[in-house]
Amino acid sequence: MKKLILIFALVIVASTFSSANAQVSLNINIGQQPQWGPRGHDYVDYYYLPDVHSYYHVPTKRFVYYEGSRWVHRKSLPKAYRHYNLYSGRKIVINEPRPYLQHNVYRTRYVETYRHDNGHHKGWNKKGRDHRGRH
Repeated sequence: MKKLILIFALVIVASTFSSANAQVSLNINIGQQPQWGPRGHDYVDYYYLPDVHSYYHVPTKRFVYYEGSRWVHRKSLPKAYRHYNLYSGRKIVINEPRPYLQHNVYRTRYVETYRHDNGHHKGWNKKGRDHRGRH
């Protein structure tokens, strides 16, 4: 009888241990996130930057934007946005693979959220100026 109880206890412990192992899968990239990124996220795939119509891929530390007729991955934003302030600019966390392939969805979803009361977009235009024409 003692052997049966001991075997039963071992089976319970083993099943508990194996299910605990299966649940310990955690993605954390806090150390990889840029200083200008929003705080409070354990893991981020992409930041969508609606002001400059670009994305930032956190794992590769590359900006993704449309250039010519394709999406490109670069270490920096295009020259037109060289004066864009990443610290004060808008950022939306997106944890989906290649969100830039659905750019119209994200652009439409977040365009109304980031308008001034007078209808102008916050942020910068293609010449690196804000909506009032200032650098």
